[in-house]
Parts: sequence; C-alpha cells; structure tokens
Amino acid sequence: MGQIKIGYAPTRRSIFSAPDAVRYRGLTAERLKELDIDFVDITDINEEGLLYNDEDMLKTAEKFKREKVDGLFMPHCNFGTEYECGRLAKELQVPVLLWGPLDERPEPDGVRLRDTQCGLFATGKVLRRFGVPFTYMTNCRLNDPVFERGIKDFLAVCNVVKTFRSIRILQISTRPFDFWTTMCNEGELLEKFNIQLAPVPMPELTDEIRQVKEERTEAEEVVRYCREHMEICVDEDALENVAALKVAMKRLAEKYGCGAIAIQCWNQLQNEIGIMPCAANALLSDEGIPVVCETDIHGAITSLLVEAAGMGETRSFFADWTIRHSDIENGELLQHCGPWPISVARERPRLTYPLAFEHPGSITAEAKHGKVTLVRFDGDHGEYSLLLGNARGVDGPKGMGTYLWVEVENIRRLEAKIVEGPYIHHCVGIHKDVVPVLYEACKYIGVKPDLYDPVEEEIKAYLRGE
Repeated sequence: MGQIKIGYAPTRRSIFSAPDAVRYRGLTAERLKELDIDFVDITDINEEGLLYNDEDMLKTAEKFKREKVDGLFMPHCNFGTEYECGRLAKELQVPVLLWGPLDERPEPDGVRLRDTQCGLFATGKVLRRFGVPFTYMTNCRLNDPVFERGIKDFLAVCNVVKTFRSIRILQISTRPFDFWTTMCNEGELLEKFNIQLAPVPMPELTDEIRQVKEERTEAEEVVRYCREHMEICVDEDALENVAALKVAMKRLAEKYGCGAIAIQCWNQLQNEIGIMPCAANALLSDEGIPVVCETDIHGAITSLLVEAAGMGETRSFFADWTIRHSDIENGELLQHCGPWPISVARERPRLTYPLAFEHPGSITAEAKHGKVTLVRFDGDHGEYSLLLGNARGVDGPKGMGTYLWVEVENIRRLEAKIVEGPYIHHCVGIHKDVVPVLYEACKYIGVKPDLYDPVEEEIKAYLRGE
C-alpha cells in the first residue's frame, strides 16, 4: 500500500487566545511526526500556520490539491472557524477528521484560553450543512492512547476510500455459465463508483503463458519459490504451468493497471493449460494482488477494500461459506479449492489436487486460527452494501483445499443475511479486526454498512474513543 498523506489544517478563532492556538498547532504537528504520519502543513500560508480566513483557505485548498492529500485533519486549536473548515472540506472532497485538544481547567478568574469542544460542535453542524461526511475523534490529550489509535484508524479509512475510488480489476474471460450469482453490472459500477474493469479473453492469457514459458527466467524463480515453501505433490509439468500462469497474470495486471484479478478458473482454463489456477492465485495474492475465483468482480472489490483497511500489512483470503460445523453450534466451514495466500496457512501447504476437480494446481492447507474479519461487497437493483463482522478460527474436521473452521455469534442470523441478500456464498476474510475501519469508510464511499451481528453501538463507541 502506498503512503497515506493527510492535509494538516489546524484552525482557530479570533476571540480566544491566538498564542495558545499557535502553541497547540505546533504540539500537534510534533505528535504527528512522532507517530510517523505523512502530512502537509500550512506554515507557508500564514505566519501562524492556522486556518481562519477565506484568503488562506483558498491557498490551503490549492496546496492540498497540488500535494494530492488523501485526507484532511483539522485540529481545533482554540475554538476554530467553522465556516472555513466547511469550505475547505467541501473543496477537497476527501475524508475529514475533526479533533481538538482537551480544554484545560479555567484560570482562577474564570478566563479560558480555549473553547475547543464548543468549536467542534459548531464545525460538525456546518459540515452537515455542506453535506460533507466527517470522522470525529474524541476530545483528548495528545499523549492519550485514543489519539494515536484514532489517527491510525483514520489513515486506514483514507486508504479504503483512496483504494475504492481508483479500483480497476482485470477480468480474465467471462463468468462460468453456471455461476449466475457472480454476474455484475459493469456499467453501473463505473457510473456509481468509478470502478473499472479490464476484460481480457482466455486466448490473451494463454498467449502470455506461452511467452512466459519461452522466456523461462521468471517462471523458474516461481518454481524455486514453490519448492522452498510448499510440499509438491504434482508432476513437473503441472508445477511449471502453475509458475507460468502466475507470471502471466501478473504481467496482464500490470499491463492494464489493475490492482486485483477475477478469473474464470474453470472449466475452459483446464482444457487450455491443464491445471487449476488456485496455486497461481495464491502466489499472486501473497504479493498483494488479490485473485478471486469464478470471475467474481464483487469479490475482487471486497478483497481490495479489506486489504486497504488492513493497510496492506496482512493478506486476505477468498472463501466460500460451505457447511455448518458438526460439533459447534455456531460453527461454519470457510473453504475454497486452494487459492488462499500461503502466508495465512498454519501448516506447510501442499501443492496438489483440489476437491471436486480432476486437474492439479490447488493448495491444501488449514488457515491460521485467531480473530478474523469477514466481508462481502455486493448489490442488486442499484443498491450496494458491505456485509461485515467478526469470527474466530476453531478446530474442526480435516478439509481439502484451503480452509478454516470459524465460529460466529449466531450462524442462523448470518445465514439469513446471506440467503436474503444481496450477498452470495463468497466472502473475503482477513486475520485482523478491520470492522470499525470499514464501517467508518462506508460513509465516504456511498455504500451501506451491513453488520451481521448487532454490534453497531459497540463500533460507534470504539470510534468515539471509548
């Protein structure tokens, strides 16, 4: 993931202490540096480095646009000039974070140098008038843990929004005929969200594979990697085909400027190259280019959002909801033929044959246990939402392919959500709790958050800093 850059526009109002506002703009900037936050300051806009008039607001907007900031942070350093904050936020159209340092005890004579909380109340109202969504970090001190947590969560929100607004997916061939569930509205995705597809026919992929095999060098490196990190249970030809497919897909993704891939995966591909693509998908996903099965465009979108919420630090995995756990009431099997990144495995993966298919090229490995987030972007009839919630990995019967038994709070409630839609049997998981970040990001991307457990108030409390 690229570095997230925020515009730092601290603000003040004239009726409270300007020197104290200047002091806090400096202290806040120093704290951002301590936290290694990449930010653009406005100390060159005026002597105070503070936002409080129209002339400087216009200069600030111009600078932030030139610097291509991904978010806007507006600390209220004594009270804040709410209309300038509103105008700047409206101009930039990026996620906005409001915050102010906790106000000190009044002087013995009743004098207050700052009135930060009151200023936040004012700016919140004005931003709503402007129709600008914003994130609020609770009134706190710079060294409070909630400040660091809030800033880093906001960066993750910015990363989700930045990713969502620039999605381009490589679509390799059409969806399999049998999978009506994975159909999507390409025009609507472009019109509503600027999500772009780069469709290529199967022959373009096979041509690229032949080119990779002729050149050999890159494919040989992939073969060496597989031998080092997997138990190889297929013949040499299948292993070479896995490596060539991985390199070919990466080249096509780079050629068309795509961040994720949705591949048909069966059955024509097997007639063309003789393998399942699962292991190649896994290898590429481990490099940060998620590859999803059955040409599931919405699944590819989900993968990009989930990895962005995790700041690219943890790989996601593309799974089927399959069967209930035979011994755990709220248990469920997440499984797929074998496309999960090997970095999520809890054991040495085997490169072998998948469940229900005759061709080689699948990975078998159980995924790590622990807390996971499970997500699905989907929609129909022009309405889109993001199903999201948590689960934890549990023990269960041995499986084939890549798999993880999970336990949720209420499997019947979750099952109803999926059946009643707009979701399907596919989801994306990640070994990290990114539910609050994705929930908050939804307000900026025009997608409805849909929690499969009734934890909305808990998430809001977390985001408030409780």
